Parts: sequence; structure tokens; C-alpha cells
Amino acid sequence: MKKKWIHSAAAVLLSIALAGCGSSTAGSVDSGSTSKSSSDTAAQSSSEHEDTGSEAGGSDEPIELTNVSYDPTRELYAAYNELFQEHYEAEHGQQIEITQSHGGSGKQALEVANGLEADVVTLALEGDVQVVADAGLIDDGFTSEFDVDSSPYTSTIVFLVRAGNPKEIYDWNDLVRDDVGIITPNPKTSGGAMWNYLAAWYYFESQGQSEEEVLASIQKLYSNVEVLDSGARGATTSFVENQQGDVLLAWENEAFLSLQEYPGEYEIVVPSVSILCQPTVAVVDEVARKHGTEEAAAEYLEYLYSDEAQEIEAQNFYRPSTQAVYDKYVFTAESNTITVIPADGRWINDNITLTDISHFGGWTEARTKHFADGAYFDQIYEQ
Repeated sequence: MKKKWIHSAAAVLLSIALAGCGSSTAGSVDSGSTSKSSSDTAAQSSSEHEDTGSEAGGSDEPIELTNVSYDPTRELYAAYNELFQEHYEAEHGQQIEITQSHGGSGKQALEVANGLEADVVTLALEGDVQVVADAGLIDDGFTSEFDVDSSPYTSTIVFLVRAGNPKEIYDWNDLVRDDVGIITPNPKTSGGAMWNYLAAWYYFESQGQSEEEVLASIQKLYSNVEVLDSGARGATTSFVENQQGDVLLAWENEAFLSLQEYPGEYEIVVPSVSILCQPTVAVVDEVARKHGTEEAAAEYLEYLYSDEAQEIEAQNFYRPSTQAVYDKYVFTAESNTITVIPADGRWINDNITLTDISHFGGWTEARTKHFADGAYFDQIYEQ
């Protein structure tokens, strides 16, 4: 079987701007792209943190925080950081600067574990945060530090297809047809790609396939992958800007951003089953202690659960964890194809069966079986 794997060197920034999300200045470091949000005009590098031994800054200078996140959260944190800066200054009478870093979640986790100094991480899954914890940088029990397993918002995996759905792609079984070209990132570097893989696995399993049959179906699906980017945003760029493939396996928010940015050019197909994606947040305790930012870092993550922040998360097409806010954005779907964002802003389609990571025994077991060196994904790749 001829392979069609193409690896991108790094995730490419898709130019998608949400109304009201503000702007950011992109630069580059080893971990991906960065941007700084500030309530004044200061422009310091995150490497300029001083070891104060107490809450950083002081009343006359801003506190500095670095948030290392994953690809599709760029627009979300551009908006959230502005909200948090206003909140923090009003509460404490002190300015705070937030530097963002974005890239494939797995790659970002390794960068932090290997020395990129992050005060907080907001990564695509618990397993990536665990990589940082295993490096001795995050204290035990990080999933219990904040509400809902330290997952202030969730998402799921959907399909993005071209207008009119010319290949008639409606569910996971359509992805194993010979005439379908797929775009998805690489599970070795992207947390979103792991969710994609597991959602597909659950579908074929739910069809009554044995594990051997599921593995064969997954192998066939990945043989149809035309571009295997390093991160979710790079995969979106390959599909939307470079016009590669027939279908993008996408985070829900990435799909809606494309629908918003390119009206009439794309459609979202919600498959019959998918997976509840739970991005995980954590204070990087060792770094925060070094920088003297423990309290500010914890408050930064805690405020993600505020009603104001939950609204921003929903407006950026993440599923909020607060039920009252969540309910405001649910609509009754007449079909599982979404061609436009509803005028009333209700975009959450609940007409889908979602599994979660517990179905796979948790992230430690899922990584060992599917994504570790020599595990199922490597076996598929090598064939």
C-alpha cells in the first residue's frame, strides 16, 4: 500500500480572528508561536522573570505569567487574557502581563518538561499535563486542584467538509473509503490527534468489531491521510488554506472558526459518535514557586470558571463546564450537518453519543496501548 504521510515541521497559524477577541502579536520560540497580552505597553520576554521568592512584581511593576497552551486556543486566550487582566487589576490594584505559547499539545508538554518556563499549562488533555508532572514540575493531584477534573471547558471531534459535502462524508465509516482524503494531525505531537484517533476507535468498536478488526479499520483510515501535521492548527491550514484533502478531523471549535471565517465554503458534519475532549489546566508549581507567581497563577486558572470567562469560552466555540452557560448555547438540531452558525449564537449540537477517556482505561493505559513507542499507532504507521 502506498503511503501518503506528509509531516509538517511546525503548526502553521491559521488567520482566523473572532470579533471581539482582540489582537495579539505573534513571535516564535522553540515551543511554537507566542503572543503577549498586557494591560499596559510593557513588552518583556517570559524569560525575564525574576526569582523573587514572593508574589512577583510589586505594586509598581506588573506580574508576569506565561501560559503554555495548545494550537486551537489562540483566539480563546487572546480574549480571556484581556478579561483576566481587567479582573486582576480591579481586585489587586496591580497589572499583570500574560505571555502565550501555542503549538501541538504533546510537543508543548515536552518543551515545558525540558525547560520552557511556564507558570501555567492549558493543554489538550490530562496525559500531556502528566508529562510535565512526571518531570517533577507539577505537584501530585493536579486534576483535583480545580473543578471538573481541572477541565474548565470541553470539546469534541467533528468533521469539516467542503460546501455541499461532495464526497458525502457523514460518519466514521465513510473515512475508510478509497476515494476519501483525510487531514488530521500526528498523535505523536498533537493532543487533538489523540482524541481523533480514539473517537474513530470507539466508533468501529461500537459497530461490533473485534479489536483486530478495529485495528484494521484504523489502519485503513490512516492510509487515507494525506497530510499528518504536527498540530491541530496546522491541519486546519492544510485543509482550509492549502485545499488539501476531502475532510478535516477537527476540534469542534476549529471547525466553527472555519465556518465563521469562510461562510458558504465549508460545512460541519457531526458524526454519530465521538469523544468528550477534556483539555486540562494546571499550575506548573516548581516554576511558579521560582517566579513567586503561585497565587496569581492559581487565580488565572480559577477565573476560567467564572461566568464571564465561561461566556467567552462558549463564544469561542468551547463547551463551557457551567451548566447554566452551557444550556444557553444548545440548539435542537434538525440534522447533523451545520452549514451556518445560528444567528442566535446557539451552536452546541447535543445529538451525538460521546464516550470519554475512562472507556480506554484513562490516559496512562491509552498512551501505553495506542501512542507509546511501538504501540498501535506506530504499528499502523510502519505498515
